[in-house]
Amino acid sequence: MNRADAMEQYLKSLKQGRKTYKECLIRGRYPYPQILDEILSNVMVAGQVELGVIEVPIEQIIGTKTEGRRSAFAENFMPLLEPDTEFANKWIELCFAHLEDGIRDPIRCYEYLGRFYVQEGNKRVSVLKSYGAPSISGYVTRVIPTWSEDPTILAYYDFLNAYQQTGLYQVCFSRPGSFGKLQAALGYEPGHVWEDEERKLFSAGYLYFKEAFYKLGGKELPITVADALLVWLKVYSFEQLTDAYASDRVKMLERIWPDIQGLTQPDPISMSTEIQGDGKNVLEPEPPKGIIFKAIQPNRLKIAFVNEYFPSESDWIRAHDLGREYLETVMEDQVESENFYGVSGKEAEEAMETAIANGAQMIFATTPSLIGACRKIAAQHPKVRVLNCSISMPYSGVRTYYSRIYEGKFIIGAIAGAMSKN
Repeated sequence: MNRADAMEQYLKSLKQGRKTYKECLIRGRYPYPQILDEILSNVMVAGQVELGVIEVPIEQIIGTKTEGRRSAFAENFMPLLEPDTEFANKWIELCFAHLEDGIRDPIRCYEYLGRFYVQEGNKRVSVLKSYGAPSISGYVTRVIPTWSEDPTILAYYDFLNAYQQTGLYQVCFSRPGSFGKLQAALGYEPGHVWEDEERKLFSAGYLYFKEAFYKLGGKELPITVADALLVWLKVYSFEQLTDAYASDRVKMLERIWPDIQGLTQPDPISMSTEIQGDGKNVLEPEPPKGIIFKAIQPNRLKIAFVNEYFPSESDWIRAHDLGREYLETVMEDQVESENFYGVSGKEAEEAMETAIANGAQMIFATTPSLIGACRKIAAQHPKVRVLNCSISMPYSGVRTYYSRIYEGKFIIGAIAGAMSKN
């Protein structure tokens, strides 16, 4: 390595910095790194805590402590100054030293709400960011915000509790209460403190997931990588994340991408009480015309009903069974059904897999508690229509349905009101 390589890296980084600067101006965003002193000027803080030297995720370094180097860097910490400036010469010398021996001196920075602001070492951060380094050592001072009911503050305090157990800044959620769900998904008891090996294993899987998440455009979504990872762990196992090839991880993530996008919506549930079309073809769109389609169109629809209880144990399941029996009576030549009773959890997943292996094109899971199995099967078999009898389940991969109980309740209420003497 020589100084020519360092100069080439500076020119490359300068190009990236100027591009980011222009994009920020076009989109109406602040084009420079954020300044912590300005952020805290009108904010009440509870205090500061010295964390010592830790590995700081470079992706979470978004600003500087003061405004001293405001115009030297673009928002992404790439340089903006001409190559013949003193700043550029120091950047290039530091880059050369990094190529020779690596950057070892820790930076000094402040952390506020999970993001880092550099006090000393801006150029070190810039150089390492230009090479895509995942982290940098740093002396960190944590600035703790005053507690409030604000969702951002609540999520941060949830992170503080999680940090005591994980020691990782990457595990950061946008919704309070999510860390407990992560612990359960990983098979840990509440309050479990991660050991070094567990921390390393999770960090590796997290990086694999982040790579696939960003490849599908996750960087543009207003959620954290950990938010999306929690969706993954509701469908797939952590071992599937670490064992799969990169291309397979992307394909698996694509199957649940609608659910991840659903996290960004304030009310992702869309309910319809209207009959689609003429009411004769509610479940499927009107098939295309043509001889070729008719030749490959199946003559019968095979449906599986997966039930958590037996009809003799539950009036709810018995009602579903009556509906199934009526369906087979009126559509005897078009529909064939298979039934599974007394299954839940892993058994429900196995029942659905068996149904699909037997040719089921559609699965009805008749209780809300089977939604977990439905999500996994829907992700693994995107061509099979999976329906769950539930409401308020905003998962795009699974369709939901529910009876119009509210109509009967309305009539009963009207009768009760009419019979009331007062």
